Amino acid sequence: MMTSLPGGRAAFKSALFGFVALGAAIVPASARIVRVVEESFPVAPGGEVRVTTSGGDIRVTTGDESVVHVRARQVFRGADTDAEADEILEKLEFVLEAAGNDVVAKARYEGERGVWGWFGSRGNPVQVSFEVVVPADYRANLATSGGDIIVTALDGSAEVRTSGGDIRLGDINGEVKASTSGGDIVIERGGGRVSASTSGGDIKIVEAAGDVRASTSGGDVRVERVTGNINASTSGGDVYARIAGQFTEDISLGTSGGDVTAVIDEDIGLDLDASTSGGEVSAQGLTIRIDSGNPKRGKLRGEVNGGGPQLRLRSSGGDIQIRIS
Repeated sequence: MMTSLPGGRAAFKSALFGFVALGAAIVPASARIVRVVEESFPVAPGGEVRVTTSGGDIRVTTGDESVVHVRARQVFRGADTDAEADEILEKLEFVLEAAGNDVVAKARYEGERGVWGWFGSRGNPVQVSFEVVVPADYRANLATSGGDIIVTALDGSAEVRTSGGDIRLGDINGEVKASTSGGDIVIERGGGRVSASTSGGDIKIVEAAGDVRASTSGGDVRVERVTGNINASTSGGDVYARIAGQFTEDISLGTSGGDVTAVIDEDIGLDLDASTSGGEVSAQGLTIRIDSGNPKRGKLRGEVNGGGPQLRLRSSGGDIQIRIS
């Protein structure tokens, strides 16, 4: 089953087919039927694409026209013939439609309980992955229960959720909300507030212009440059943050099972509160008026550059380091 792009969209169609198929690496050897469905929707800037699927991947990239292109790749796990695939499709809720200036893409097999409560990819006879091209001035709201999510760039916001895969976001000018229960999160740039959480992987944020909230239960948190405030925590890894510029609210970096490193500009004023029960505190290149504590015994409190908002650093099983960039 194939719905071709309308005439005049050849450039976008070629770009879309040039994408690496995200689902290809996880298609089982038993899959015999693969179908591709495509549709295009003229839109105005400022809309939102909403994609929901169970067991598949989602990829969103930007184009130059005011058109949203959707390519859905249906992989039938339990079908050897077209007739069997057609029978499976009768139980698949499959939607590609415009809703005002927004575009909705949805694939849900009958009996599934939603993105966070489906029976699992092994029991789903059809897996649907989506590749979408949107105008740059667009928002994305994406959810999958068993795959990866990639967004290359957006001027608008991105809210993405997966319970079984990785998340990779490129240059997102708006607010970012990213969560996964079983993978890693990489955010190249967030132009607004950034919220990232995972229960089973690492978080890496290359640059964030707004406030950052990042938490993981099973990996490292690394923020290479943040110009807003930050709250980062992990139960099973290290935390690193490069704080660029004077922050205005208290900052908290903490871990139960690793090291904490804070790198700051030399002229930032702050109240330092660093404590670890399993290591030492190291302060390099800072002028500190010490209020209390002994770095070798894992505690240090004092004012840096006359004081300011609190920089709270905590570890239960590692060292703490604060240094000048």
